Amino acid sequence: MLLKLTGSSCSGKSTLALAAADRFPGIAVHDFDEIGVPDRPGPHWRHRATEWWVRRALEYQDRGIDLLLTGQSPLGEVLAVPSAPLLDGIAVCLVDVDDDTRRARLARRDPGRWDARAVGAFLGWAAWHRGHARDPRHLPGAVVDGGWPEMVWHRWTSWAADDPRWRTHLVDTTGKAPTASAEAVARWVSAQREAHRSGRLALSRGWTDAGGARSASR
Repeated sequence: MLLKLTGSSCSGKSTLALAAADRFPGIAVHDFDEIGVPDRPGPHWRHRATEWWVRRALEYQDRGIDLLLTGQSPLGEVLAVPSAPLLDGIAVCLVDVDDDTRRARLARRDPGRWDARAVGAFLGWAAWHRGHARDPRHLPGAVVDGGWPEMVWHRWTSWAADDPRWRTHLVDTTGKAPTASAEAVARWVSAQREAHRSGRLALSRGWTDAGGARSASR
């Protein structure tokens, strides 16, 4: 299955993924940006790259290995890439942090690199992630507009917030020690893998079927 840690920059995704995955057998950990990032990445690039990573997850799936992937693609993008229905399970977790902490982390990580406008964009993207995690109807144009033509948005754009398939878990790292946040991610990974094994994972194979929402809620 694909376990996706998403969120805006400097929320701690990569650090937590590595710390959490060490506790489990049968999990590969990768960062989305390993394949290279263009100077001006936009939705079109991110969508194509998400499809590339989903195909990589399918390769792992064939070997009985789950992929824990960090990156900024939210749930709606993962569900819309062409190969997503071939995964035997999908789960997404938003790793978040408050704005003041994100500003401080950006300044420490990349001193002098980001001006006020760029920092504002990171904060705005973080705010959008929070809204998207709660409701698929929250400003979908932020990811749909200017995207890759192969994306299949209609898989989820008619869903409501109470659809059992629309679930993004939240891990807020604000004011928490890295060990505590890693433990929270580890609990999420364990819960999703168990839900998949027991047939309770809402985004198991078949989630695109007309009755997917009903069967997932049973």
